[in-house]
Amino acid sequence: MTVPADPSVQIEGAASYGLPPATEAISPFQVDVPQAALDDLRARLALTRWPERETVNGWSQGVPLASARALIDYWREDYDWRAFEARINRFPQFRTLIDGVGIHFIHARSPHPGALPILLSHGWPGSVVEFLDVIDRLTDPVRFGGKATDAFDVVVPSMPGYGFSDRPSGTGWNPGRIAQAWTTLMRDKLGYRRWVAQGGDWGSAVTHALASQRPEGLLAAHVNLLFVVPEVPPANPTAEERAALDAIERFVSDKAGYADQMNTRPQTIGYGLTDSPVALATWMYEKFQEWTDNEGRPEDALSMDQMLDDISLYWFTGTGASSARLYWEGVGATIRDHGFFSAARGTGAPIELPMAATIFPAETFLPPRAWAEAAWPQLFYWNEVEKGGHFAAFEQPAIFAQEMWKVFRGFRG
Repeated sequence: MTVPADPSVQIEGAASYGLPPATEAISPFQVDVPQAALDDLRARLALTRWPERETVNGWSQGVPLASARALIDYWREDYDWRAFEARINRFPQFRTLIDGVGIHFIHARSPHPGALPILLSHGWPGSVVEFLDVIDRLTDPVRFGGKATDAFDVVVPSMPGYGFSDRPSGTGWNPGRIAQAWTTLMRDKLGYRRWVAQGGDWGSAVTHALASQRPEGLLAAHVNLLFVVPEVPPANPTAEERAALDAIERFVSDKAGYADQMNTRPQTIGYGLTDSPVALATWMYEKFQEWTDNEGRPEDALSMDQMLDDISLYWFTGTGASSARLYWEGVGATIRDHGFFSAARGTGAPIELPMAATIFPAETFLPPRAWAEAAWPQLFYWNEVEKGGHFAAFEQPAIFAQEMWKVFRGFRG
């Protein structure tokens, strides 16, 4: 079925891609980017004006010129967006209006009776793309060596301002408000009365907010990025605490430039991210290198096709600026009002909902278990796995799925 595009959610210019208008109803959705938008992308890539080579070896000044050129050449000449469309369109997708914003989501039901509904929330520079390789593992674990009793109904929404969700036209879309929207989606729109939640990156912030709000029906939550920094840094830190505090210090002093820009001036960086595919690609590619479990190259952890699936989704939906605004609404607002450590703590108050965590070794922040126990009185699961980084489900779908099977076994029936 073809739905007329709403001009209010089209991207201006030659690369326009209109989303169907969202209503209170749940409407089926399929990804089908016009060929004109693909042609426009290739034309823009062919006209790239390159800077000179970096003056150091490695990534300390950002994406090396040779790596950037290889990525862009592959995007222009070899990457197949239509293959990605076929892949994502295998899963049932929908759009619906929640709190004035059209929300896109994947809703994959399990073939096994009694499956537990799970909400998976992505972050930046991620998207629903992160979870495509775990959906089948979660809905039908038997196919992957698991048990039918570990099956899930899987719901994967696109954050407001990301992907095929609408871009909010006003302020206030912080993690707490997104959490409320997710409750509306799970409980009111989909009718689930018992469900669990999982998230990483911004999805973790939203999952923390959900756990703090404790909506009726939410049984437990799991995160792979923990916001459990003590309100006051310990006066005599243990070696493990010292390592975590040093990691925060290194992040603030050397790795937070991207966040500082989006926390404070997302509109300004948004012009480049929306107008230049090379600016967008390298802005995101740098994080795939810095945050994945790799040997120096992002391709050690994720293929070029995987990264370009995600980058292309941002490009075709024109969400460079709107996705950046989540930093201004979330971390930026907290830092402006309360300082960095308040932002790192997340909700601040102890979370009483049952909470679980899986620690992936190349995650950007590895807090001690004691910090989690202090922040989460009902911590019921903690596991440190052997490989994987910030994009847990994207990098290690088998490990991620096995963790979900184990984590939520006690909340079924």
